[in-house]
Amino acid sequence: MTSSHPSPTTPPNGDAPRRPSDGATYAAAGVDIEAGDRAVELMKQWVKKADRPEVVGGLGGFAGLFDVSAFKNYERPLLASATDGVGTKVAIAAAMDKHDTIGHDLVGMVVDDIVVCGAEPLFMTDYICVGKVVPERVASIVKGIAEGCALAGCALVGGETAEHPGLLGPDEYDVAGAGTGVVEADALLGSERVRAGDVVIAMAASGLHSNGYSLVRHVLLNQAGWKLDRKVEEFGRTLGEELLEPTRIYSLDCLALTRATEVHAFSHVTGGGLAANLARVIPDGLHARLDRGTWTPLPVFRTVAEVGKVATLELEKTLNMGVGMVAVVPPHSVDVVLSILEDRGVEAWLLGDVVERTDEHAEGAALYNAYEGFTAG
Repeated sequence: MTSSHPSPTTPPNGDAPRRPSDGATYAAAGVDIEAGDRAVELMKQWVKKADRPEVVGGLGGFAGLFDVSAFKNYERPLLASATDGVGTKVAIAAAMDKHDTIGHDLVGMVVDDIVVCGAEPLFMTDYICVGKVVPERVASIVKGIAEGCALAGCALVGGETAEHPGLLGPDEYDVAGAGTGVVEADALLGSERVRAGDVVIAMAASGLHSNGYSLVRHVLLNQAGWKLDRKVEEFGRTLGEELLEPTRIYSLDCLALTRATEVHAFSHVTGGGLAANLARVIPDGLHARLDRGTWTPLPVFRTVAEVGKVATLELEKTLNMGVGMVAVVPPHSVDVVLSILEDRGVEAWLLGDVVERTDEHAEGAALYNAYEGFTAG
C-alpha cells in the first residue's frame, strides 16, 4: 500500500544532485512525497484487519505475497480473477466528504464477480488515484477497503496510491481494485450446469450498490436540482446518505450455499441490470422466467423513475432494482438455500424458474430473451 516516487536524480556529469532552489522539484509540481508516506502509516492499522494466515510479509514491499501451498490439496485448482471500480459513486463520496464506505463498495464489486463461478476470494489489491494526497482521506478510503475485505473473507495484500496533480482536482479521486480467488475445477459454476426446471432465487440489494450513478446523478442532482443534504421522507434519511449506502457483499453467503447444497450458477447484478446479467448464465435453448410481482424495489428506484420520468425498460437495464445477486439452483436445493440465507440475514425469495425455449426467437438473443422472461405478477 505504497506510493511510487522517483529517486533523486544525479546529473549525467556526476555533479551532486541539484538543490531544490536550483530548479523544479516534485513538490513544486504538486506531488507531496511526505504526505504519501504519512498516508501509508495511517492506513497500516486498517490493512491489518484484512488479513489471512496465507499472507506473507507486510506493507512496504514491491509486491504482496500469498502462500498458495494449500493448493496442493486441490485436484485441479483454477484461479479466478476480477477487476472493477465504483464508477461515479466516488463523486458522491467526495461531495459529502465521507470516504470510509467507498472502499467497501469496491470490494463488493470485485469479490462478488469472483464468487459467481464458485471461487473463494483469497486476496485483493487496490489502486487509489488522487489529485492531492490528504493522508487522512486516503487512510479513510483504505479503511473501507479493509473492512470490506474482512466481510468478504479475503486479504488486502497491497496496493498503490498515486498523486496526479493537474489531471484531477485537489479533492477528486478514483479507486479501482483487483482480486484473485480459487475454485476446484469440478466445482466450477456457470451456464453449463443450468437445466430446465431450475429455480431462480433473488438476494436483496442494500440499495443502488455501485452502478447507474451517472443516471441517478443526472436525474436527481442535475435535472431536479436536489441537494445531497435534502431529507427525503421516503428514504428516512438524506439523499446523500441514501446514495452512499454501501454495496452488499455476498461472497461468504454464496460460499455457504455451495458448501451446504447444490448450486448451478450465480449472477452478480451490476451494470446492465438483472436481465442482462442473469442472461450471462442461462445457456442457449433455455429461458429464465422472472416474476416482477415477487418483490417491491426500494424507494430510491421509484424516486429515480418518477423524478426523471425514466422508462421502466431503461431503469431495469441500468439499475439492479433491488436484486443484487441471483442463485440458480435445482428444485431440491430451494428450501436449504432460503433457510441458509435467512439465517445469515440475507433477504431472499423465489424469483422465477428456467424453462425450455419454445418461441421462434433466434438462439443467442440473450438480452432480449431475459427481458421477455419477465412476467407480470
